[in-house]
Amino acid sequence: MLVELNIKDFAILENLNINFTKGFNILTGETGAGKSIIVEAISLILGERASKDLIRTGSHKAVIEGVFYLEKPMEIRQGLIEYGIDLGEDNYLILSREIFSTGRSVSRVNGRTVTLSMLNKITENLIDIHGQHQHQSLLNIENHIKIVDTFGDANFNKIKENISKKYIKLMELKKKVNNLSMDTIERDREIDLLKYQLEEINSANLSIEEEKEVENEFKKMSNTKEITSTAGEVIDILNSNDYNRSSVLDELNNSITLMNNIETYDKKLKEISDSLENFSYELQEVSITLMQYIESINFDEEKMIYLEDRMDIINTLKKKYGNTIEDIFKYENKIRERLNLLIDNDNEIQELKIQIAELEKELNDSCKILSRERKIISQKLEEAISKELGQLNMQKVVLKVNFEKKDYFTKEGYDKIEFLISTNLGEELKPLSRIVSGGEISRIMLAFKTILADYDNVPCLIFDEIDTGISGRTAQIVGEKINKISKKRQIICISHLPQIAALADTHFSINKTIKEGKTITNVNKLSYEERINEMSRLLGGVDLTNTTKLHAEEMLKMSKKFKNK
Repeated sequence: MLVELNIKDFAILENLNINFTKGFNILTGETGAGKSIIVEAISLILGERASKDLIRTGSHKAVIEGVFYLEKPMEIRQGLIEYGIDLGEDNYLILSREIFSTGRSVSRVNGRTVTLSMLNKITENLIDIHGQHQHQSLLNIENHIKIVDTFGDANFNKIKENISKKYIKLMELKKKVNNLSMDTIERDREIDLLKYQLEEINSANLSIEEEKEVENEFKKMSNTKEITSTAGEVIDILNSNDYNRSSVLDELNNSITLMNNIETYDKKLKEISDSLENFSYELQEVSITLMQYIESINFDEEKMIYLEDRMDIINTLKKKYGNTIEDIFKYENKIRERLNLLIDNDNEIQELKIQIAELEKELNDSCKILSRERKIISQKLEEAISKELGQLNMQKVVLKVNFEKKDYFTKEGYDKIEFLISTNLGEELKPLSRIVSGGEISRIMLAFKTILADYDNVPCLIFDEIDTGISGRTAQIVGEKINKISKKRQIICISHLPQIAALADTHFSINKTIKEGKTITNVNKLSYEERINEMSRLLGGVDLTNTTKLHAEEMLKMSKKFKNK
């Protein structure tokens, strides 16, 4: 339920705080005091689009905040989890909306910034707002089938669930057929392309090992001149035949000769002399190996051309089909599967069409059963609504739940349901949306809500001046109906009628004052004595006579007796 509403700089509301209670909350006040603006503010924190024109003159932004206590948090928790929003252990939900003079607005849920679409999804079952021209749950034809289904039992819901699963499966099968049943020319074009790609990959005879070998061989042959030149220079340094300069081996051999002269004097010197001789043998071996390597290098122009071509092929395929040889092989497997699918898809399409036909037959049989159950429910609903409308002084009203069969399936079956109504004897049935009288719309909506109170999951209902066009005994009955609904739902009602106001559990008065040249709206929770005065105003206007006050007090006493029953 809505526990607290805070509004700042919104329209003519400067700084407003309202603490609502459980049960039946009533708001009364003079026309233009700002009652409907409060409802508009609530609709904004639920996800309605905002306009900067709603900001109070002289302010740069408007702020609206609503605090909700969720008695059944599981009904909204799933939406919060989906968007990563924590509800908390206390089950309080805080919705806020800031509207800036730039036209930008920011919405938050428990401090988390959300988009309007996210906000709408989270709050879709939080509050239902009903005004003279805003019966969204009733006048929207798409909701009529949902209203009928609300009265279904466990077996009914099981049938619906079964249909939903079959429908989802049907859509999956049809999607597969559509993917397979592409245009013949397009299919042949794709087959030709896939064949070309496979041929291009296969003809290259790729291997993971070859790529490295080709790269190394290409690098070696591309640098033959530098290799031979550098290796020859190293050989000259190690073992030069130039008599004008000493090589490393010449100097090493001289060192060995010198060591031979002294090695007999000390065992350690002998070990050093032997090591130098070993170094000499190793360096001679290195020199010989380098010479043999140079002699083995043979620049083959034809092989070089082959290597260049091979590198081009490998790099071209890598650009087309993958960054590595492994990626190219993966792509090859993928397009081979796709090619086989395209070649063999005719058989698969036929198999899928057989499955679709069988599933559609099953769906049709299930939809027949569901439609039959809906018609039984609708007959009971028609009788119940007629009874409620009769109690609301609309004895001649005829309500009919009209059924049409769609030429396609949905998750809800194949029924198209619309509520038709005749408000006067002899008039033809017509859609609810074509009802002109505000009083008739209000009472019809109230009749539905009275019946739905035991079934729907919306914890808070807001009635914005739904008493338009009614008075007297009818107004008293409307108030009693709203009071009855308030036993199971929180009600916030804006009304001008004392018969309705008298039945409220909590009464708020809305009035305008002028402060420093600006209009300010105030909301006050009324005490019992203050309720008598406000009820007197509703009964008799500006002048409050003793008779009017006695009448008001009598209405409150009678209402209390009714509620205690």
